[in-house]
Amino acid sequence: MTKIDIISGFLGAGKTTLIKKLIEEAFKGEKLVLIENEFGEIGIDGGFLKEAGIEITEMNSGCICCSLVGDFGTALQEVITKYSPERIIIEPSGVGKLSDVINAVKKVKDQNDSIVLNSFTTVADVNKCGMYMKNFGEFYNNQVENANTIILSRTQTTTEKKLDTCVKALKEHNPDAVIITTPWEDITGETILKAMERKTDLAEELLNSEEICPTCGRHRGEGHHRGEGHHHDHDHGCCGHGHHEDHDHECCGGHGHHEDHDHECCGHDHHHDHEGHHHADDVFTSWGVETPQKYEEDELKDILEKLSGSDAYGMVLRAKGIVPSTDNSWLHFDLVPGEFEVRHGAADYTGRLCVIGAKLKIDDIEKLFHIA
Repeated sequence: MTKIDIISGFLGAGKTTLIKKLIEEAFKGEKLVLIENEFGEIGIDGGFLKEAGIEITEMNSGCICCSLVGDFGTALQEVITKYSPERIIIEPSGVGKLSDVINAVKKVKDQNDSIVLNSFTTVADVNKCGMYMKNFGEFYNNQVENANTIILSRTQTTTEKKLDTCVKALKEHNPDAVIITTPWEDITGETILKAMERKTDLAEELLNSEEICPTCGRHRGEGHHRGEGHHHDHDHGCCGHGHHEDHDHECCGGHGHHEDHDHECCGHDHHHDHEGHHHADDVFTSWGVETPQKYEEDELKDILEKLSGSDAYGMVLRAKGIVPSTDNSWLHFDLVPGEFEVRHGAADYTGRLCVIGAKLKIDDIEKLFHIA
């Protein structure tokens, strides 16, 4: 039997950090395979997770929602046949649609009875929830709506008001999901895994022992005769369009988008055969390069400051890299809108840079990083 856990989340939400925590604290002793799919040409996270001794399959040929139909199903079946793992963690591209990933796994399950669809999880940055819903709702909301568990990241850095606003917004799109709001350092990986897996068990427990409706929380006898049908006509707001809530306007790179129209999430006017269904390749741009270029730490921080604090380079949603420093150490960096981190880490075979966003100004980004 092979359990499959899908851990999705928008760009920079913290998926890799969560997976590392689960591997170290919840999956010890299991025969485990991690399947990653990076949007873009340069995969950065693979080396980070290989240190944990996990087999990794990376598919960098494009966004996962575009490559799933053929390549992914074949790759997944090959992994099961070759390694016979007890558990497979699938980390989709940050701009992939969770529904596409789930459907692809279900197709493989139809051909293989040993597969168990264990959990569908989405990691969401509490500080950027509202902004991403507004500007990239077609992709972001899909990840929220199709999760059985939503794990909020960076709750230790937010305000109670912002946390409450985020949770309410998430519940509008998915009222049935378990939402983890406790800071990750305050709970164990085992506790997180139990929450990821508990939805079915909890529902059964409530239904069987308490006879409570999991949708509205009422006892079945309240306003009904026991045994009679208990129905709800909830509007789950499937893609959130038409919302005019005043969520965070910490819009990427200072962009002030107000989406009162369908799916023009990044300023592009998309035309597709299937209205409302876009591929990430149509909306997002990726720039990736391998380079021996060395950077002083302060110089790199200055570059990232410019990249995260201005719209001069397009709408930068995510940047990460591993580069050599002028002092013979190696610098690892991560960037999401409005914030970045630079730290010292292990050397790689060469320097690697990756920037993902919408309407990126590639020539200007290359000049910024001194890539001629």
